[in-house]
Amino acid sequence: MPKIVGIDLGTTNSVVAVMEGQEPTVISLAEGSRLCPSVVGFSRSGETLVGQPARRQALAAPERTVSSIKRRMGTDYRVQMDGRVFTPQDISAMILCKLRADAEAYLGERVEKAVITVPAYFTDAQRQATKDAGAIAGLEVVRIINEPTAAVLAYGVERDTAQTVLLWDLGGGTFDVTILDIGEGVFEVRATCGDSLLGGDDWDARLMEWMAAQFEAMHTQNLRRDPLAMQRLKESAEKAKIELSNLLTTNVNLPFLSVGQNGPLHLDIDLSRAQMEHLCADLLEKLIAPTRQALADARLDPSDLDRVLLVGGATRMPAVQELVRRMFGKEPYRGLNPDEAVAVGAALQGAVLNREIEGLLLLDVTPLSLGIETHGGAVSRIIERNTPIPTQGKQVFTTSRDGQTTVNIRVFQGEHLQAADNHFLADFKLTDIPSDLGGIAQIEVTFDIDANGIVHVSALEQRTGQRRQVQIGLATGLTSEEIARQRGLIANETPLK
Repeated sequence: MPKIVGIDLGTTNSVVAVMEGQEPTVISLAEGSRLCPSVVGFSRSGETLVGQPARRQALAAPERTVSSIKRRMGTDYRVQMDGRVFTPQDISAMILCKLRADAEAYLGERVEKAVITVPAYFTDAQRQATKDAGAIAGLEVVRIINEPTAAVLAYGVERDTAQTVLLWDLGGGTFDVTILDIGEGVFEVRATCGDSLLGGDDWDARLMEWMAAQFEAMHTQNLRRDPLAMQRLKESAEKAKIELSNLLTTNVNLPFLSVGQNGPLHLDIDLSRAQMEHLCADLLEKLIAPTRQALADARLDPSDLDRVLLVGGATRMPAVQELVRRMFGKEPYRGLNPDEAVAVGAALQGAVLNREIEGLLLLDVTPLSLGIETHGGAVSRIIERNTPIPTQGKQVFTTSRDGQTTVNIRVFQGEHLQAADNHFLADFKLTDIPSDLGGIAQIEVTFDIDANGIVHVSALEQRTGQRRQVQIGLATGLTSEEIARQRGLIANETPLK
């Protein structure tokens, strides 16, 4: 039976894993590493570079290199390059093509199906965009699962004792906190919360700005408009952040960073761990509120948790680990490989779906509430956040004025009371409602969320049987024709390196 691979499509790095026998294996890439930088470059000769080659090119041609595209998923952001326009789905598909090709080389067979992970706090639009990226890469995405849930699968698959665990997932671009009950092969999510725009990239950006300010103070020259210099600062900021996880002080030495009236200008400064923690103190504080919200939603106190698990490269920072100790009064568990655990869990879920493993049941939840806009701009919630999926919710509404024959149903996702403050997903019209007094029509709105967390909405006028429905993914993502066209364009690119 063909294998289903598990893919962690990360902001900074991506990983692919597969089950071999009863053991998950992280696949080494063509370059020898098991981590693929989530970077795509376009060389001046027309080649598409993915992973390490693209990251190397970024130092010389940052304007022809794309990184952290995951933060743009589900948006109308576009990359323009050499007269062509690429969506975030296209860029992500190039990364997936690289992972797929290396997995096929390792397995010696075609790879056509994958389980792909997303941050637990991804919206419906972001989930559908991820699924579209898989389709463009020629993969059937058999399941979208949340990254923290996948990591806990990797942690708990061989544990016999029942446990309640909280998982902190602080990656390059996103932060998730998820609480699960595990035992006897059942993994049940109780609550999830997070911030899809908070991650290690933000620590890097803060250090970059500090370095640029130090250089300006030393040489009275602003580097912020120099893409090459800023790319070198970005690389140095990430390197310094990583080194300060093990050292108290590191040196930032960047010769020939710019040129002044009297010749080359250099940056040679020391950065201490204490300085970095001071510069990034507000970022660390942002981890607290989602954690408290998840605990409140799960109706748990920190003392109720058996373990706190850490995944994501940014959890290596000592300040993050100290915050865990302070909040929970226990030592965080670091037995998982923070870079690979998510892909391993995805591979395990793929094996469950492929019937290679039996006795595992994953019960996930929807991370955000769903509802429709009602009279006055308020939101009426139909499905509350942290509801187990797949699920269905129904509610009956009526018209707001006399003689109304059309209702515009606007779907939102989020926790705010006013529609304008939430994430708009889609809208559709229910027409031919019999003209009558306001409040007479009975319109039943149904929300269905599938196992991937993707939403389907329908509306039924009960007196006439008039029905309209929309799959939110199709409203916010790419059509099948667009996916096919983009797949063809990417397939015709110069072979990926």
